[in-house]
Amino acid sequence: MVPVGFGHAFMTLEPGTEICYKVDDYYSPDCDGAIRWDCPDIAIEWPLSGPAVLSEKDAALPTLCGFESPFAYDGMPMHLARIE
Repeated sequence: MVPVGFGHAFMTLEPGTEICYKVDDYYSPDCDGAIRWDCPDIAIEWPLSGPAVLSEKDAALPTLCGFESPFAYDGMPMHLARIE
């Protein structure tokens, strides 16, 4: 389970793949936030065999340094937070 507000990403390795996932509420643009998939601050080595295919929205995302989170952070590290 991915906690609310926790960054996550999906990458498909086969053409025509569809991804479905369950969320905890209806989509709210005011709570939408994301960072670039190829952010140099995070430096994930994606196993690409060609160029990434992105939506216009995903192609325009900020890096981690430029991200303004829509979520409040109370300073408690995730591993100590109570997840219900």
